[in-house]
Amino acid sequence: MEQIALEGMEFFAFHGYYDEEQKIGNKYGVDLYIQTDLHAAGASDKLQETVNYEVLYRLVAEEMLAPARLLEHVGHRVMDRILTQFPHVYTVKVCVSKFNPPLGGICRRARITLKRKRAQNAPQNPEK
Repeated sequence: MEQIALEGMEFFAFHGYYDEEQKIGNKYGVDLYIQTDLHAAGASDKLQETVNYEVLYRLVAEEMLAPARLLEHVGHRVMDRILTQFPHVYTVKVCVSKFNPPLGGICRRARITLKRKRAQNAPQNPEK
């Protein structure tokens, strides 16, 4: 399996456990890693043979727009969307960071990392 990564994506969003966090918003970072077969794209040099980075970015951006109480919830939504939209993706890893979380002290960021593999018996779509 080969990997596609989108690292250092940044968004201003309205996530947070406390109501005031959802009102004032904060800066968030997302790193995304997917594993898929990139042999066909490497041989053909055709975009339709791979996972389009723009589509991945747009999907993450859409999920970041929908407020959530927990970073874990945002991360699971991202993974669900990717595995649903891209049946040829085998593994998704997503890291979601909240910059300067309200902890009462200095903390540059709080971060969660989630990883999910596609179920072995899930149908695979040979078209990308």
